[in-house]
Amino acid sequence: MIGRLNHVAIVVPDLDKAAAVYRRTLGATVSAPLPLPAHGVTTVFVELPNTKIELLHPLGDASPIAKFLERNPDGGVHHVCYEVADIMAARDRLVAEGARVLGDGQPRNGAHDKPVLFLHPKDFCGTLVEIEQA
Repeated sequence: MIGRLNHVAIVVPDLDKAAAVYRRTLGATVSAPLPLPAHGVTTVFVELPNTKIELLHPLGDASPIAKFLERNPDGGVHHVCYEVADIMAARDRLVAEGARVLGDGQPRNGAHDKPVLFLHPKDFCGTLVEIEQA
């Protein structure tokens, strides 16, 4: 059901500094910051030959990742994102298998302007999982 790894998301306390580490130190191609008010984050994508790294920073105090950063002031891995061919079919199959979809269970457009859903980390070995329609 899951396809390729789309990205690994890392919450960072300083987006400019983190982007510079990937750009200068690691020599990666790094996108410009993209504020996503509907998601409460600003994101930067680091392009790799086989996947992406998504650097996330809270956009305001109500950001869903603000508490993560409070608990992890140096930042850290937040979630992994896998591609699926049909997000609704994937959701239905996951729910039938006992997985919990976060939120209202309806996909909304993510940073790539494609439908996404998040799955409860307790159902996936302690890892928050995002699925994105390919």
